[in-house]
Amino acid sequence: MVLKFEEGWSSLQKGITEVIRIIEEEPEPAFKPQLGVNLYTTIYDMCTQKPDYSHQLYEKYLQVIEDYTIQTVLPSLREKHDEHMLIELVKRWNNHKILVTFLTNIFHYIDRYLVPRTNIPSLDEVGLTCFLDLVYSEMQSMATKAVVALIHKEREGEEIDRALVKNVLDVYVDNGMGTTEKYEEDFESFMLQDTASYYSRKASRWIEEDSCPDYMIKVEECLKRERERVTHYLHSSTEPKLVEKVQNQLLVMVAKNRLENEHSGCCALLRDDKKNDLSRMYSLYHPIPHRLERIADLFKKHITEEGNALIKQADDATTNQLLIELHNKYMVYVTECFQNHRFFHKALKEAFDILRSQGGSEKKF
Repeated sequence: MVLKFEEGWSSLQKGITEVIRIIEEEPEPAFKPQLGVNLYTTIYDMCTQKPDYSHQLYEKYLQVIEDYTIQTVLPSLREKHDEHMLIELVKRWNNHKILVTFLTNIFHYIDRYLVPRTNIPSLDEVGLTCFLDLVYSEMQSMATKAVVALIHKEREGEEIDRALVKNVLDVYVDNGMGTTEKYEEDFESFMLQDTASYYSRKASRWIEEDSCPDYMIKVEECLKRERERVTHYLHSSTEPKLVEKVQNQLLVMVAKNRLENEHSGCCALLRDDKKNDLSRMYSLYHPIPHRLERIADLFKKHITEEGNALIKQADDATTNQLLIELHNKYMVYVTECFQNHRFFHKALKEAFDILRSQGGSEKKF
């Protein structure tokens, strides 16, 4: 018996409407296995008879998904805002994947025979692309603003739903169809820009309020928390870019102000024997070589000044011993605070070369 298209499609439509009703139910859709079997059988019959309705059913498959998206999904998203919209977006993406999976299974005959023969996109591809074209393209800008606002709240000490943020960002990654392009272009670039602005404002305030050691403690904490954000919800590829933004605003841009501060900068910390603070300073600036070199220059300058003061005050008999003690003292800083970094070995050597040339001991250190 030949099944007419209208008759077969009417039967399929009723079954698919039932599937969509089940998907819309909370919390978990429960499909009756027989429903899927009946729908698959109808499609199989319509594709293996004469006339073969494979092409028409392929078009109907896409139409079903488009109609559902336009009539149900988009209105539900457009009426919600901020965090409520994000919750709805995650739900709608999950439901869309369930629908595409179910429909791809019952339309499997078309995927197996029509798609390879005619070189058209697979059912899975056109089904997921439908969400990208109709939903993601409209909602991603608002979603980005909402997620960036949540991250701002968390930076200010508020608790946020990290699992929600992770799930939203997974929507960006999933819609990149195997790449992080959408995530990077539509979310990450805006988040990094906002990060730079946020920490620029913080740096301006903190350099007025805090000593260099207190400032460094805050920077250390900020970097730790930003790395935690990557662990909890940002894509792992974001970490180096995010860290670089924080370092640039909190360390590079204010380096002169912080490192050369007369009362609490590098030389003041050396003068007051603040080894823990110097270790922190080294640790923070270690990934930034051109700024680390400046700390080494200040280290050299401080040793040279202290050595010159000793030479002026001491007589010839004691100068040699005092300079040996000075060298030993600052070698401890090189090994303990500056992790034996070559910049600081070089700075120590050059400082004592200067002291010898200015009348200190000829002894090699």
